[in-house]
This record gives sequence, C-alpha cells and structure tokens, in this order.
Amino acid sequence: MHQTLDPARPAPVRATRLQFLAQDDKAMLRAARDLTKDLGTAKPAVYWIDMLLSAGLGYAGIAVAILSGNLAIQIAAGLVGALAFYRAEMFIHELTHIHRNALPGFRLGWNLIVGIPLLTPSFMYEGVHTIHHKRTQYGTVEDPEYLPLALMKPWSLPLFVAVALLAPVALLFRFAVLVPLGIVIPAVRRFTWQRLSSLSINPDFRRKAPEGEFARRVRWQEAGASLWAIALVASPLAFGWRPLLIALAILSLTALLNQLRTLVAHLWENEGEAMTVTAQFLDSVNVPPPGIAAEIWAPVGLRYHALHHLMPSMPYHDLPEAHRRLARELGAGSTYEGANHPGMLVLVGKIARSTMLKR
Repeated sequence: MHQTLDPARPAPVRATRLQFLAQDDKAMLRAARDLTKDLGTAKPAVYWIDMLLSAGLGYAGIAVAILSGNLAIQIAAGLVGALAFYRAEMFIHELTHIHRNALPGFRLGWNLIVGIPLLTPSFMYEGVHTIHHKRTQYGTVEDPEYLPLALMKPWSLPLFVAVALLAPVALLFRFAVLVPLGIVIPAVRRFTWQRLSSLSINPDFRRKAPEGEFARRVRWQEAGASLWAIALVASPLAFGWRPLLIALAILSLTALLNQLRTLVAHLWENEGEAMTVTAQFLDSVNVPPPGIAAEIWAPVGLRYHALHHLMPSMPYHDLPEAHRRLARELGAGSTYEGANHPGMLVLVGKIARSTMLKR
C-alpha cells in the first residue's frame, strides 16, 4: 500500500544496510515479486537497435576524431565516441543475466561488433559477475566485484578511478602479448587466466579454469581478440602512431567513465560478512529520475543498480517500470527508498567522507 506522510511529523530515517544484516524486509521482496510478474521478457528489437546505434555512433566518433584536422571537432567527436562506446560496452552486463535462448544471436553479434574490437569479449564478465550476485558471496573476500572502498584510506578513491585510464593499454598487452606467450608457456597461460581474465576489482580474486561449452566460447573469443590486438599493435607500421593513440585515448575515457560509475554503484560499507538480500540492496545504489544525467553515466539500466540486485534477470528496458511500481506501492520512508540517491557527486562525497572517518 502507498504510504502518505504527515507533514507535521519529522522525515523518516533512511533504511540502512546494518538494519537488515540478519533479516530481510520480506514485504519489499514480496512486492518486488508480485508487482513485476508481467515484466521480465527481453525484447530483441530493443537490444539490437540500442546496441547497434550505440556501437555505430562510437565508431563514427572515433573515425571523425582520427580523420579530422580540427582540434575542437576531434575533441567533440572523441567525447561522443567514448560515451557511445561506453553504452555499447555496458550490454556485457545484460549478457551475464539474460537466458541463453532469450536473444538468439545477440551474444555472438555483440562480441563481433563490440566485445572483440574493444578487447572486452563477453567471457571476461560471464561467470564472474554472477558470483557478485550470490547470496553468500556478495561483499565478501570471494566477491570479484567488491572492495570496501568506504572503509579504506582516502587516497584509495582517486587511485581506484585513475588506474582505469591504463585499461586499454593493459588489455592490448594481455591479448597481443600474453595470449600468444601462453600458447607455449603454460605458466603464463595460467597466470593470464587466473589474474587477467575478468573485469573485476578485487585483487585477491583468482578465476577458476573454464569448462564445457563456456570453455569453447572462451577459446574463439580469446583467439579473435588476440588476432585483433596483434593487428592493432602492428598498425603503426602502415598508418603511423596517430590513429592508434587517438583510439586508445578515447577508449581510456570510456574506461574512466565506467570506473566512475563503478565507484558509485555501491556504498562499499561491508567488511566481509555475508548479507541478506535486503542488506545487499541497501549497500547498492539507485539513481532514479527525474534527473537525466544518470542515464548517461549509468546507461543500460545501471541507474537502477540496487533494483537490479533485487531482480538480476530483469531486462534493462523493464527496470524503469519496475521502479515506478515499487516506488508507488511502497512509498516514501520505505526500505525501498533507502537505496535511492540523488546523483554521482552526492555519492562520491558520501564515500569520500566515510574514508576520512577511517583514517
């Protein structure tokens, strides 16, 4: 039922992770299930059109930046290209959650158009991100996508963001150098797979060897990315260094955008204990409308990241409607509202203040 607040009363205290470490808000979980029963079917046309337009705009931006002799045009085209590639790349998140039969050909198409050319094939997220959603592993030392950033030293935040600028060069080295070396040196192959084969932020995470059908997908994706990376490294022999350096600069901006989004995807307040689903939800972040900036820095449904942790398999195009229903039904002052935040700057400030308290 929708809750109305008496204006004469003080505003309710925002729900926090600590309140729900031992027990879930079962009413919220039940509402999430019951209010969204008619949602959850992936729409192929939405996925394909969105991905193709985003990728096309990204390639157009990078081409204009390389070919133009006007600095202002280069900068504008580079910014457009970085933002478009960022949106196109974020479909890797959807690929980890949708049923394998929901979008025929989409995984293959995305890898050929986006994943392999940008050296982030889907195997680098599939089988890794799902650990982050496991009830007993979220926020623990076994979670590849969690660090207690709010509890770390203040300098850790700028370092966490800045290191993303090196991601394109690191990926180029991984696929152009380490993969070929791994063919002849098993130790290099093991190291590359365990430590450099997942889009994770936990430095202690070690990836297990792939098996079955997934192992076959890894082989062709890695081979394709390796051949492409070698071609990129060799490209200055034919075209000079300028095109490659411009492309790497644009992709570094894309990586930086993603790292900034990652920084505010959670509150990062967990010290390693297992949490209830509700506690995980409240440690995660929604940045719902009316603001539109979040649609740029948290695209493809990621502005509803907390809601995604309640319903991981919900397609990104259904998350806005799911949010509207839950916000309307549960109302102000509810546990659900506890995961809603106004924007990136507020969140960065909150996390930064937490690090100051831990010195």
